[in-house]
Amino acid sequence: MKKGLVSVLMGIYNCADTLEEAVDCIIAQTYKDWELIMCDDGSSDDTYAVAERICAKESRARLIRNEKNTGLAKTLNHCLEYANGEFIARMDGDDICDKYRFEKELAVLMNDKNAAVVSSSMYFYDENGVHGHIVNTERPSASDLLAHSPFCHAPCMMRTQALKKVGGYCGDDDVMRIEDYDLWYRMYAQGMYGVNIADELYGMREDRNAFLRKRKYAYRINEYKLKVKICKTFKLGIKGRIKAFKPLIVGLAPMWIYKILHKRALKS
Repeated sequence: MKKGLVSVLMGIYNCADTLEEAVDCIIAQTYKDWELIMCDDGSSDDTYAVAERICAKESRARLIRNEKNTGLAKTLNHCLEYANGEFIARMDGDDICDKYRFEKELAVLMNDKNAAVVSSSMYFYDENGVHGHIVNTERPSASDLLAHSPFCHAPCMMRTQALKKVGGYCGDDDVMRIEDYDLWYRMYAQGMYGVNIADELYGMREDRNAFLRKRKYAYRINEYKLKVKICKTFKLGIKGRIKAFKPLIVGLAPMWIYKILHKRALKS
């Protein structure tokens, strides 16, 4: 690993129209010691061709490809195989981030040598503007994991050694849609911890009804199973077991209640 180098892992899939804007955010970073590893996950549009043009102009960018669509977790693990940096940063091919993002995240990791991951607050936007925000606890404890995923995944930066120590991302079906939540759990289970920056350093491009497409009950079952693991690992007792049922209950709630809960979660 090259000391100080940030390896940006970017799984790209059908994002031809937004990829250049996302990469421009990386190029504009005030911290310049980075490499970008893009992995096309079987796109059916011009994403791969756009990525090729980017690599032709930017020497710090590299492009690889999956033979078939494998999903985000396995795609990020594929990127990780090519990473040379001391740190791993995430970025999606249809999002944007602040030019000071890497600088601010690295400052946290440099000042707290034991922190394994740092993330930031995040906002959601579409063609009509910003429509939601996520702000997490500054220093989540192990018990905080029971409530929800304690870090926004897309804006995060991790120590490469920490990510590799837990075996990277899990691509199993029982963590579908909660791959990052599972990652944080496995890190905390090995005694690691992370920090959240209050500043909104990342913007996720997402339409206002995207959460409805993620409501599949199988994903709620996956979340419930993970919460049960959290209860067992950190000995959260009967109260924790009761709280673990929340995703199953929410998954059965009428649509109008589900929309209210979602709006509250995004602090919109």
